[in-house]
Amino acid sequence: MASVDECRQALRELADRLDRHADVQDKIDLDRTLACRVTDLGTAFRGRISGGRLVDLSDGDDPNAKIALSAGSDDLIALVHGQLDITKALAARRVFIKANPFDLMKLRKLL
Repeated sequence: MASVDECRQALRELADRLDRHADVQDKIDLDRTLACRVTDLGTAFRGRISGGRLVDLSDGDDPNAKIALSAGSDDLIALVHGQLDITKALAARRVFIKANPFDLMKLRKLL
C-alpha cells in the first residue's frame, strides 16, 4: 500500500505532465472541480481541471466535485505512471469515476 505522501506526489507529477502538454490540452473545453478519493487510505485530494491542466491541487475531499475519482493507493499511482490502463481499471472495478458522460469523453483525451 502506498502512502498519502506518495499519492500526493503522484498527483503533482500528473499536474506537471499536463502542464507540459498544455499547448495541445488547451483545446479541451473542460472546467470542472475534481475530487480524488484514495479508498484504502481514507484520504482525498481536491483540485480543478481547467483548460487541460490540473490546478489548485490540495488535501481534502470536495463532496460537491463535478468529477470524482476513487481508487486504491497502489492503483492511483499505477494509473498516474501509465502502468494501469484506465479502461481496463474501470472495467475491473479497480477505479471508479463519477462524472457526466460528456466530461468522461473529454477526460479520455487527457489520459
